[in-house]
Amino acid sequence: MDYDKILILDFGGQYSQLIARRVREFNVYSVIRGHNIELEEIKKIDPAAIIFSGGPDSVTSPGAPGVDQGVFELGIPILGICYGMQLMAQLLEGGHVEKAEQGEYGKADLEIFSQKRLFKEIENHSQAWMSHGDHVKELPRGFEVIAKTEITAVAAMADFKRNFYGVQFHPEVNHTIQGKTILHNFLFRIVDLKANWNMADYINEEVEKIRKQVGQGKVICGLSGGVDSAVASAIVHKAIGDQLTCIFVDHGLLRKGEAEQVKRTFGEEFNIPLIYVDAKKRFLDRLAGVNDPEEKRKIIGDEFIKVFDEEAEKLSDVRYLVQGTIYSDVIESGGTEKAATIKSHHNVGGLPEEMNLELVEPLHFLFKDEVRKIGEVLGLPDEIVWRQPFPGPGLAIRIIGDVDWDKLEILRNADAIVQEEIKEAGLYRDIWQSFAVLPDLRSVGVMGDERTYGYPIILRAVNSDDAMTADWARLPYEVMQSISNKIVNQVEEVNRVVYDITSKPPGTIEWE
Repeated sequence: MDYDKILILDFGGQYSQLIARRVREFNVYSVIRGHNIELEEIKKIDPAAIIFSGGPDSVTSPGAPGVDQGVFELGIPILGICYGMQLMAQLLEGGHVEKAEQGEYGKADLEIFSQKRLFKEIENHSQAWMSHGDHVKELPRGFEVIAKTEITAVAAMADFKRNFYGVQFHPEVNHTIQGKTILHNFLFRIVDLKANWNMADYINEEVEKIRKQVGQGKVICGLSGGVDSAVASAIVHKAIGDQLTCIFVDHGLLRKGEAEQVKRTFGEEFNIPLIYVDAKKRFLDRLAGVNDPEEKRKIIGDEFIKVFDEEAEKLSDVRYLVQGTIYSDVIESGGTEKAATIKSHHNVGGLPEEMNLELVEPLHFLFKDEVRKIGEVLGLPDEIVWRQPFPGPGLAIRIIGDVDWDKLEILRNADAIVQEEIKEAGLYRDIWQSFAVLPDLRSVGVMGDERTYGYPIILRAVNSDDAMTADWARLPYEVMQSISNKIVNQVEEVNRVVYDITSKPPGTIEWE
């Protein structure tokens, strides 16, 4: 099926992914490309419209990110956001941008002069979210001011004849109260798109692509227990059936009942050929006495590859490997030139050279929320589809210091209570992550008439859109009380529960 597409040109803005997600929420397909993309490549993509993202640079600085000015001759609508609006003003004839006497950051009152097209049904004096130090001093020819704030004279501008629009604020963030309506107006009133992007069609297209790529070849997939690898393997199995073999390495660092859930879902319910590898002792032997968190990560990653390779070698004629790489992984790993590499993702960097397998990546262009939707369409159980993010090294980096089986059991049991109580309170899908941490210390307590000397459990719950920033979740007191009571009474060697109220930054979501 031929989808209408929106092309988002990335100038290094922290919200570029969010713009793409907002567009897709309207069932319109969006793609992100670096600002330096060649004009011919844009023509091949054949977008119905282009959105310029924000960015950290000043358009007045030497070497500031630009764009091929041929985009303005394509005859399609363009929306510039923040830096994107300033770039449009700077590049088009008559426009001029300079440093503002006063920057504008945070909430602003938007006074609207024209409520047609982009601002149709937008209330005057609506709240918008600003973050800029430059401003448009002179409008390009053909443009008019359609909104201002107390500080910024050109908060939005429009060339109605060419369908070029610029907004100095960020409509993609929730702090711009009617931002989604503004984006909706651009997509459907201005560009006149069809909302024809849906998960069922995507699955069918990916199934055909996989069949064409793989043919009669054999494929393996490493299941982690997380939603990405689970959905990726389910799509591939739908395409090629028993040509797929999944390998599940149980390193002993999983949450309570997780290994059983994976075996039951894939081996029994979906009847996917599944190799279960019990490698708990092997991993724990290598982790014995290791305190440094980076060393723990390195050991676990290295050992996982070794175990996976050993099992893969037992299978004959394997040519393909399924990976659950998602779009945010690609972008965060430097998927566009201007985007900083936020973190290295194990799915993005490729394979050990000696494996010589071709990648199958059915989720490559999807965000996490879209992966979950596909999981639901495919019939995966909620316990897998809505499972909160879980680190690759597992509970090993939620145990501060060295890892052994006794500590894992303490943490596993405490964490199971956290998950159970959060779900019971109806908060599980609303919270990005909620979990328990076992620190390397003990404290004095009293239980009954006896003195105890036990571990504390640290409760961590955060809200986030993308894990790049996070705020601690304001859990109801009664939920925290119930979690504390059950952990202290049911988990041996624990006599205290504390709650981590640190945001990211300055902290991180995980403790190691």
